[in-house]
Amino acid sequence: MEFTKETALIETILFLESEPVAPKVLAQKAQLSDEVTEKCLEILKERLNGEESGLELSMITGGYCLTPKKEYWDVLKEQYGSKRDGKLSKSAMETLSIIAYSQPITRAEIEQIRGVGVDNMIRLLIERNLIKEVGKKEVAGRPTLFGTTKEFLKLFRLNSISELPKLDEDEQERFELAR
Repeated sequence: MEFTKETALIETILFLESEPVAPKVLAQKAQLSDEVTEKCLEILKERLNGEESGLELSMITGGYCLTPKKEYWDVLKEQYGSKRDGKLSKSAMETLSIIAYSQPITRAEIEQIRGVGVDNMIRLLIERNLIKEVGKKEVAGRPTLFGTTKEFLKLFRLNSISELPKLDEDEQERFELAR
């Protein structure tokens, strides 16, 4: 497949956009048909997969974006990662993992799994827009249910929650304690 002016246009739009762009929106911005846009995305993905590129075409939250290849991002994320967010502590990551794998989940269920209070961790994760309230559990007291956000998917470069790495048997048992 040949790299065309249309493909270069799609690449330029993806470079300029700060958020993932759905294929239909990409087609509209480029003033190309859906079919031509899809073909351009295939060509671009193939081109970026080569060793001569430090970028890759990623599908995140239903849209395409240009992202650094993992091997380069691991080296550069300290310098180019979001300064505002900073690193999450081990306990914040553990709380986030429990929510991601067990969602929707209540504060009490998270505490049952972790064995400690999680008020501060939940507040931090909400402030960072990594989790949100997703409803109320249909039990006495109607406790709030928490789930992950699009920001969570973007941070971990996932298209959907189903792309989370699979848990091993021991981890799975631990996450099911609250159920």
